[in-house]
Amino acid sequence: MIPAVARICNALAYATHTFFQNHGFLHAHTPIITTSDCEGAGEMFQVTTLISDAEKVKKELIKNPSPSEADIEAAKALVKEKGEVVAQLKSAKASKGEITASVAELNKAKENLSRLEERSKLKPGILQKDGKIDYSQDFFARQAFFTVSGQLQVETYACAIGSVYTFGPTFRAEHSHTSRHLAEFWMVEPEIAFADLKDDMNCAEAYVKFLCQWLPDNCIDDMEFMAKIFDKGSIDHLRMVASMPFERISYAEAIKLLEEAVKKDKKFENKVEWGIDLASEHDQILASRQGHIIAPNPVL
Repeated sequence: MIPAVARICNALAYATHTFFQNHGFLHAHTPIITTSDCEGAGEMFQVTTLISDAEKVKKELIKNPSPSEADIEAAKALVKEKGEVVAQLKSAKASKGEITASVAELNKAKENLSRLEERSKLKPGILQKDGKIDYSQDFFARQAFFTVSGQLQVETYACAIGSVYTFGPTFRAEHSHTSRHLAEFWMVEPEIAFADLKDDMNCAEAYVKFLCQWLPDNCIDDMEFMAKIFDKGSIDHLRMVASMPFERISYAEAIKLLEEAVKKDKKFENKVEWGIDLASEHDQILASRQGHIIAPNPVL
Protein backbone atom coordinates (compact mmCIF):
# COMPACT_ATOMS: atom_id res chain seq x y z
CA MET A 1 0.00 0.00 0.00
CA ILE A 2 2.77 2.46 0.92
CA PRO A 3 4.50 2.10 -2.49
CA ALA A 4 1.16 2.76 -4.21
CA VAL A 5 0.56 5.87 -2.10
CA ALA A 6 4.11 7.07 -2.81
CA ARG A 7 3.63 6.66 -6.56
CA ILE A 8 0.28 8.47 -6.45
CA CYS A 9 1.85 11.35 -4.48
CA ASN A 10 4.68 11.50 -6.99
CA ALA A 11 2.17 11.63 -9.86
CA LEU A 12 0.23 14.46 -8.21
CA ALA A 13 3.41 16.48 -7.57
CA TYR A 14 4.54 16.00 -11.17
CA ALA A 15 1.06 16.90 -12.44
CA THR A 16 1.06 20.06 -10.32
CA HIS A 17 4.28 21.32 -11.88
CA THR A 18 3.13 20.22 -15.35
CA PHE A 19 -0.15 22.12 -15.07
CA PHE A 20 1.31 25.40 -13.89
CA GLN A 21 4.30 25.28 -16.22
CA ASN A 22 1.99 24.60 -19.18
CA HIS A 23 -0.11 27.62 -18.19
CA GLY A 24 2.80 30.05 -18.10
CA PHE A 25 3.46 30.10 -14.35
CA LEU A 26 6.97 30.33 -12.91
CA HIS A 27 7.86 28.20 -9.89
CA ALA A 28 9.20 30.28 -6.98
CA HIS A 29 10.99 28.84 -3.96
CA THR A 30 9.91 30.65 -0.81
CA PRO A 31 11.68 30.61 2.59
CA ILE A 32 10.87 27.87 5.09
CA ILE A 33 12.30 29.90 7.98
CA THR A 34 10.74 33.36 8.24
CA THR A 35 10.27 36.22 10.67
CA SER A 36 6.79 37.10 9.37
CA ASP A 37 3.39 35.58 10.13
CA CYS A 38 1.75 35.58 6.72
CA GLU A 39 -1.81 34.84 7.81
CA GLY A 40 -1.76 36.08 11.39
CA ALA A 41 -4.59 33.78 12.39
CA GLY A 42 -2.87 30.60 13.56
CA GLU A 43 -0.04 29.43 15.77
CA MET A 44 3.46 29.10 14.35
CA PHE A 45 6.32 26.72 15.15
CA GLN A 46 9.23 28.75 16.48
CA VAL A 47 12.84 28.31 15.37
CA THR A 48 15.33 29.11 18.13
CA THR A 49 18.73 28.13 19.49
CA LEU A 50 18.04 29.70 22.89
CA ILE A 51 16.91 26.39 24.38
CA SER A 52 20.00 24.47 23.26
CA ASP A 53 22.20 27.37 24.38
CA ALA A 54 20.49 27.30 27.78
CA GLU A 55 21.12 23.55 28.03
CA LYS A 56 24.82 24.09 27.27
CA VAL A 57 25.06 26.77 29.96
CA LYS A 58 23.30 24.52 32.45
CA LYS A 59 25.75 21.67 31.82
CA GLU A 60 28.70 24.05 32.00
CA LEU A 61 27.53 25.49 35.33
CA ILE A 62 27.11 22.00 36.77
CA LYS A 63 30.63 21.11 35.68
CA ASN A 64 32.18 24.47 36.60
CA PRO A 65 29.95 26.54 38.95
CA SER A 66 29.88 30.32 38.61
CA PRO A 67 32.39 32.21 40.80
CA SER A 68 31.07 33.64 44.04
CA GLU A 69 31.12 37.34 44.90
CA ALA A 70 33.98 36.56 47.27
CA ASP A 71 36.00 35.05 44.39
CA ILE A 72 35.46 38.17 42.28
CA GLU A 73 36.34 40.52 45.15
CA ALA A 74 39.51 38.54 45.82
CA ALA A 75 40.46 38.79 42.13
CA LYS A 76 39.84 42.55 42.19
CA ALA A 77 42.00 42.89 45.29
CA LEU A 78 44.79 40.96 43.57
CA VAL A 79 44.62 43.26 40.53
CA LYS A 80 44.82 46.28 42.82
CA GLU A 81 47.75 44.76 44.69
CA LYS A 82 49.66 43.92 41.49
CA GLY A 83 48.96 47.41 40.16
CA GLU A 84 50.41 49.00 43.27
CA VAL A 85 53.52 46.83 42.97
CA VAL A 86 54.05 48.00 39.38
CA ALA A 87 53.59 51.63 40.45
CA GLN A 88 56.10 51.22 43.29
CA LEU A 89 58.69 49.63 41.00
CA LYS A 90 58.34 52.41 38.47
CA SER A 91 58.57 55.03 41.22
CA ALA A 92 61.70 53.38 42.58
CA LYS A 93 63.16 53.24 39.07
CA ALA A 94 63.58 49.48 39.27
CA SER A 95 65.22 47.55 36.46
CA LYS A 96 63.37 46.98 33.22
CA GLY A 97 63.31 43.24 33.87
CA GLU A 98 61.64 43.67 37.27
CA ILE A 99 59.01 46.04 35.91
CA THR A 100 58.30 43.78 32.92
CA ALA A 101 57.82 40.75 35.18
CA SER A 102 55.55 42.72 37.50
CA VAL A 103 53.44 44.03 34.58
CA ALA A 104 53.07 40.45 33.32
CA GLU A 105 51.71 39.40 36.73
CA LEU A 106 49.30 42.37 36.66
CA ASN A 107 48.03 41.43 33.20
CA LYS A 108 47.57 37.82 34.32
CA ALA A 109 45.54 39.00 37.33
CA LYS A 110 43.39 41.23 35.07
CA GLU A 111 42.73 38.35 32.65
CA ASN A 112 41.69 36.12 35.53
CA LEU A 113 39.31 38.81 36.83
CA SER A 114 37.82 39.25 33.35
CA ARG A 115 37.18 35.49 33.05
CA LEU A 116 35.54 35.37 36.47
CA GLU A 117 33.30 38.35 35.67
CA GLU A 118 32.25 36.80 32.36
CA ARG A 119 31.45 33.47 34.02
CA SER A 120 29.45 35.25 36.70
CA LYS A 121 27.11 36.47 33.93
CA LEU A 122 26.20 32.90 32.97
CA LYS A 123 22.71 32.18 34.25
CA PRO A 124 20.67 28.98 33.94
CA GLY A 125 17.59 29.14 31.73
CA ILE A 126 16.75 31.31 28.72
CA LEU A 127 18.18 34.82 28.73
CA GLN A 128 15.66 37.53 29.57
CA LYS A 129 15.54 41.30 29.27
CA ASP A 130 12.98 43.41 31.11
CA GLY A 131 11.10 40.26 32.06
CA LYS A 132 10.84 39.04 28.45
CA ILE A 133 12.86 36.57 26.41
CA ASP A 134 15.89 38.35 24.97
CA TYR A 135 15.73 37.34 21.30
CA SER A 136 18.67 39.59 20.48
CA GLN A 137 20.78 36.68 21.77
CA ASP A 138 19.04 34.18 19.48
CA PHE A 139 20.51 32.83 16.21
CA PHE A 140 18.70 35.37 14.01
CA ALA A 141 18.73 38.11 16.69
CA ARG A 142 14.93 38.14 16.51
CA GLN A 143 11.99 35.74 16.65
CA ALA A 144 11.90 33.29 13.73
CA PHE A 145 9.36 30.67 12.70
CA PHE A 146 8.58 27.90 10.23
CA THR A 147 6.47 29.36 7.45
CA VAL A 148 2.68 29.03 7.43
CA SER A 149 2.48 30.22 3.81
CA GLY A 150 4.64 31.50 0.98
CA GLN A 151 1.93 33.91 -0.12
CA LEU A 152 3.72 37.13 0.86
CA GLN A 153 6.76 36.19 -1.21
CA VAL A 154 4.86 35.05 -4.31
CA GLU A 155 2.73 38.21 -4.24
CA THR A 156 5.94 40.18 -4.71
CA TYR A 157 7.09 37.85 -7.47
CA ALA A 158 3.73 38.10 -9.26
CA CYS A 159 3.89 41.89 -9.34
CA ALA A 160 7.38 41.73 -10.83
CA ILE A 161 7.36 38.79 -13.27
CA GLY A 162 3.74 37.71 -13.74
CA SER A 163 2.00 34.48 -12.78
CA VAL A 164 3.94 32.39 -10.25
CA TYR A 165 3.31 29.51 -7.88
CA THR A 166 5.01 27.96 -4.90
CA PHE A 167 4.73 24.31 -3.92
CA GLY A 168 6.46 23.44 -0.68
CA PRO A 169 6.22 22.52 2.99
CA THR A 170 3.99 24.50 5.33
CA PHE A 171 3.75 24.29 9.12
CA ARG A 172 0.88 25.06 11.51
CA ALA A 173 1.16 24.74 15.31
CA GLU A 174 -2.58 24.31 15.75
CA HIS A 175 -3.93 21.67 18.10
CA SER A 176 -6.29 19.66 15.95
CA HIS A 177 -7.18 16.02 15.61
CA THR A 178 -8.72 15.99 12.14
CA SER A 179 -7.24 14.89 8.82
CA ARG A 180 -7.83 18.41 7.49
CA HIS A 181 -5.50 20.12 9.96
CA LEU A 182 -1.93 18.85 9.86
CA ALA A 183 1.15 20.17 11.61
CA GLU A 184 3.11 19.80 8.37
CA PHE A 185 1.88 19.56 4.80
CA TRP A 186 2.76 20.62 1.27
CA MET A 187 0.69 23.45 -0.16
CA VAL A 188 0.21 24.78 -3.68
CA GLU A 189 -0.11 28.57 -3.82
CA PRO A 190 -0.56 30.17 -7.25
CA GLU A 191 -0.50 33.95 -7.51
CA ILE A 192 -1.86 35.82 -10.52
CA ALA A 193 -1.34 39.56 -10.80
CA PHE A 194 -4.26 41.72 -11.94
CA ALA A 195 -6.78 38.87 -11.72
CA ASP A 196 -10.32 38.93 -10.40
CA LEU A 197 -12.36 36.30 -8.55
CA LYS A 198 -13.52 34.73 -11.81
CA ASP A 199 -9.92 34.28 -12.95
CA ASP A 200 -9.07 32.64 -9.62
CA MET A 201 -12.01 30.25 -9.86
CA ASN A 202 -11.14 29.35 -13.45
CA CYS A 203 -7.58 28.53 -12.40
CA ALA A 204 -8.70 26.45 -9.42
CA GLU A 205 -11.23 24.50 -11.48
CA ALA A 206 -8.78 23.79 -14.29
CA TYR A 207 -6.10 22.66 -11.83
CA VAL A 208 -8.39 20.29 -9.90
CA LYS A 209 -9.74 18.81 -13.13
CA PHE A 210 -6.22 18.33 -14.45
CA LEU A 211 -5.18 16.38 -11.34
CA CYS A 212 -8.33 14.27 -11.36
CA GLN A 213 -7.73 13.28 -14.98
CA TRP A 214 -4.00 12.79 -14.49
CA LEU A 215 -4.37 9.96 -11.97
CA PRO A 216 -6.49 7.60 -14.11
CA ASP A 217 -4.35 8.42 -17.14
CA ASN A 218 -0.94 7.95 -15.52
CA CYS A 219 -1.21 5.58 -12.53
CA ILE A 220 -4.32 3.53 -13.10
CA ASP A 221 -2.82 0.35 -11.61
CA ASP A 222 -2.16 2.02 -8.26
CA MET A 223 -5.55 3.73 -8.33
CA GLU A 224 -7.32 0.42 -8.99
CA PHE A 225 -5.38 -1.19 -6.14
CA MET A 226 -6.37 1.60 -3.74
CA ALA A 227 -9.97 1.57 -4.98
CA LYS A 228 -10.34 -2.11 -4.08
CA ILE A 229 -9.28 -1.37 -0.50
CA PHE A 230 -10.92 1.96 0.26
CA ASP A 231 -13.44 3.24 -2.26
CA LYS A 232 -14.55 1.23 -5.27
CA GLY A 233 -16.09 4.30 -6.87
CA SER A 234 -13.07 6.59 -6.46
CA ILE A 235 -11.84 6.32 -10.06
CA ASP A 236 -15.30 7.04 -11.47
CA HIS A 237 -15.55 9.96 -9.05
CA LEU A 238 -12.25 11.38 -10.31
CA ARG A 239 -13.36 11.10 -13.92
CA MET A 240 -16.69 12.70 -13.06
CA VAL A 241 -14.97 15.70 -11.43
CA ALA A 242 -12.62 16.00 -14.41
CA SER A 243 -15.46 16.06 -16.93
CA MET A 244 -18.19 18.11 -15.24
CA PRO A 245 -18.39 21.91 -15.01
CA PHE A 246 -18.10 23.25 -11.48
CA GLU A 247 -21.12 24.97 -9.97
CA ARG A 248 -20.39 28.49 -8.76
CA ILE A 249 -22.45 30.17 -6.09
CA SER A 250 -22.08 33.44 -4.21
CA TYR A 251 -21.72 33.73 -0.46
CA ALA A 252 -25.28 35.05 -0.26
CA GLU A 253 -26.59 32.03 -2.17
CA ALA A 254 -24.64 29.68 0.09
CA ILE A 255 -26.11 31.22 3.26
CA LYS A 256 -29.61 31.05 1.78
CA LEU A 257 -29.19 27.35 0.90
CA LEU A 258 -27.87 26.56 4.37
CA GLU A 259 -30.74 28.43 6.02
CA GLU A 260 -33.14 26.35 3.95
CA ALA A 261 -31.36 23.22 5.16
CA VAL A 262 -31.81 24.40 8.77
CA LYS A 263 -35.54 24.85 8.13
CA LYS A 264 -35.58 21.19 7.07
CA ASP A 265 -34.18 20.26 10.51
CA LYS A 266 -30.53 20.03 9.50
CA LYS A 267 -28.39 20.55 12.63
CA PHE A 268 -25.11 22.50 12.55
CA GLU A 269 -22.57 23.00 15.33
CA ASN A 270 -21.80 26.44 13.88
CA LYS A 271 -24.84 28.69 13.64
CA VAL A 272 -25.81 29.71 10.11
CA GLU A 273 -26.19 33.47 9.73
CA TRP A 274 -24.97 36.24 7.47
CA GLY A 275 -21.34 37.21 8.07
CA ILE A 276 -20.01 33.89 9.38
CA ASP A 277 -17.00 32.11 7.93
CA LEU A 278 -18.31 28.91 6.40
CA ALA A 279 -17.14 25.87 8.38
CA SER A 280 -16.28 22.46 6.96
CA GLU A 281 -19.71 21.15 7.98
CA HIS A 282 -21.28 23.86 5.81
CA ASP A 283 -18.96 23.05 2.90
CA GLN A 284 -19.87 19.38 3.12
CA ILE A 285 -23.55 20.14 2.83
CA LEU A 286 -23.12 22.58 -0.05
CA ALA A 287 -20.95 20.14 -1.97
CA SER A 288 -22.90 17.03 -1.00
CA ARG A 289 -23.76 14.79 -3.92
CA GLN A 290 -26.30 12.83 -1.92
CA GLY A 291 -28.52 15.78 -1.09
CA HIS A 292 -28.03 17.62 -4.38
CA ILE A 293 -28.62 20.90 -2.53
CA ILE A 294 -27.10 22.68 -5.51
CA ALA A 295 -26.25 20.10 -8.13
CA PRO A 296 -24.31 16.84 -8.41
CA ASN A 297 -21.41 18.92 -9.73
CA PRO A 298 -18.37 20.06 -7.74
CA VAL A 299 -18.94 23.48 -6.17
CA LEU A 300 -16.92 26.68 -6.01
